[in-house]
Amino acid sequence: MSFNIKLFAGNIVITPFLCNDISMIRYLCTVFALGIATAGIAQTDIVGTIQSGGLTREYRLYKPAAYTGNTAVPLVINMHGYSSNNLEQEFYGDFRGIADTANFLVVHPNGTFDNQGQRFWNTFGNGATVDDVGFIRDLIDTLSASFNIDPQRIYATGMSNGGFMSYSLACELNERIAAIASVTGSMSPFKLATCNPARPVPVMEIHGTADNVVPYNGIPLSMVATADLVNAWVEFNNCNTTPVVSNVPDINASDGCTAEHSVYSGGDAGSTVEHYKIIGGGHTWPGSFFIIGVTNQDFSASKEIWRFFSQYTLSGATTATTSPQAQVAWTAAPNPAGDFVLLQTAGQEPVQNIQVRNAAGQLQFNLQQPGSTPVRLETSGWAPGLYLISIEQSGKRQYLKVVKG
Repeated sequence: MSFNIKLFAGNIVITPFLCNDISMIRYLCTVFALGIATAGIAQTDIVGTIQSGGLTREYRLYKPAAYTGNTAVPLVINMHGYSSNNLEQEFYGDFRGIADTANFLVVHPNGTFDNQGQRFWNTFGNGATVDDVGFIRDLIDTLSASFNIDPQRIYATGMSNGGFMSYSLACELNERIAAIASVTGSMSPFKLATCNPARPVPVMEIHGTADNVVPYNGIPLSMVATADLVNAWVEFNNCNTTPVVSNVPDINASDGCTAEHSVYSGGDAGSTVEHYKIIGGGHTWPGSFFIIGVTNQDFSASKEIWRFFSQYTLSGATTATTSPQAQVAWTAAPNPAGDFVLLQTAGQEPVQNIQVRNAAGQLQFNLQQPGSTPVRLETSGWAPGLYLISIEQSGKRQYLKVVKG
């Protein structure tokens, strides 16, 4: 699973150089940060090491300007792919802007080197002896001693081999990890067969059908097919086996792919399993500025992962959830929205509350007792982007996604 990034920003080529060389990636990422992605962001990057399993292990911690230490905040563990490193992952699967607004810490650990000289996570059950689960446990302990981290809200995500590692943490460290998300990752058949989580672990899998590194349909004896992987976690969590499936609005017709979103709800402790199927998508991180293949630009994987994580603590869902199949469906039109959007339903239950949050999870609009339907929301003042609308009826919530053009 070689992960050599050729850096692009949007459709603008920055350089064709491969970024295994750390000095080159530092230079390019600095140019990118100053010129495009993070202008105006107040940030602190802390580079550190810890001792774990007899090895010196490395990490980069992103601390947003909003962090004061007075309030416990979530921690997101963001892991790189095979042959990549933590600096590349910090920029490629970027959570920094989201962390700035939602106020959480992001740690980017480094894997160790294999016998080919490439950084990796020991998650394939191939005889390697590095204890990466122990390293992540020690890393959480070390950071918790220095920062005010909410132990109920620690999450793991990663790209490719880092996605595989996220599943290992869900299996072997689920007493610390509240939820996981994998982008282009999977599990080995051995790891899946021996996985026995002690609690339901909410899971999101984002995967392209044209992934030629971790194939969507898997590799016998090596990588579990994505559909089988999703179904296994649906079973682990005791979710409804029939998902609610929706098409992600194709807001970027030039990206060469589309996306389908499946939600398996009703799991134990409010857990769900979500799957973004990128139809025609490659071994890439949706929404990234760095285009290294067919990269979906209809949604941001980082924003959707944080939206997913923010629903859960170790104890379960933060709010009561109900299977959407059991409720009368709502619709939003027009979508994408222009100056307004109409929310409509055939149901007769009174509506207690409608909330609108942006893709970073920030509350934009809160309407109490909106009255009869349809409900008209004025959207002319909304910034372009993706919004999540939450509708509460009789203590139950339904969710709609609306794109503001």
